[in-house]
Amino acid sequence: MCGIVGIISNNQVAPEIYEALLALQHREQDACGMCTYGNQFHLRKGLGFVRDVFRDRDMLRLQGNVGIGHTRYATAGCIDFEDAQPFYVESPYGITLAHNGTLYNSSQLKEELREKDLRYVNSNSDSEVLLNLLADGLRRSKSADFFKDVTKAVRVIHRRAHGGYSIVAYVGNKGLMAFRDPYGIRPLVMGKREKGFQTEYIFASENTMFNSLGFEYVRDLEPGEVVYIDHHRQIHAKRAVKAERRPCVFEYVYFARPDSMLDRVSVYRARLRMGQNLAKN
Repeated sequence: MCGIVGIISNNQVAPEIYEALLALQHREQDACGMCTYGNQFHLRKGLGFVRDVFRDRDMLRLQGNVGIGHTRYATAGCIDFEDAQPFYVESPYGITLAHNGTLYNSSQLKEELREKDLRYVNSNSDSEVLLNLLADGLRRSKSADFFKDVTKAVRVIHRRAHGGYSIVAYVGNKGLMAFRDPYGIRPLVMGKREKGFQTEYIFASENTMFNSLGFEYVRDLEPGEVVYIDHHRQIHAKRAVKAERRPCVFEYVYFARPDSMLDRVSVYRARLRMGQNLAKN
């Protein structure tokens, strides 16, 4: 499965997203990418390992104190540059998104987006489908409370998109958001760091990089929950929908790193107990 990360920092964020992607490289090596924001979006992605895609010149160009990153496992589409993440769409606001998971009604949603929502998906990736669903939801709901718009848009995604997914996205001049599917199939964890004049935050598939980057664990996002951090670093959180927690067992079998904690469960201890129970039978 893919690895995703989103960080909002007081300093240039690209080096830390790079380190986070290295810590998530075990989740796959087909492709990787990073998008940062500093008055405008800066995107770099390519095929292969993190260390091969990002060069010094790329890191200098990836300006901004907020950004998202992705390392890709090709569960949908193929191993092609057009399917590498993150994806970006210009309207509304400018949105970039990275996604871990799989939609089983992706083809149907592509047709609906083209015929009903007048949005064209240009890749074979279901992540671009999710981006356009989010963008269309935000376009349709413009109230004085942006988090209310975010919640409505995520609720529509939960209703229309069928499958397992965790998502980080950044909306230009608005803020960083993260959310999980209604059943919590794919993992997503949140951390914070008290450093400088404002608290810094991170969302990631696993907490593997928290210690090395100086972040402390806050919590796992709830199934169906959306968390939004605005430019004033205010945290807004709400469960857009409620459903029974059904995490993917393969996260504990082999997707995640043994030193990770997923939904407050140690991956190492889970594997140990599974082995013990298997031996009994």
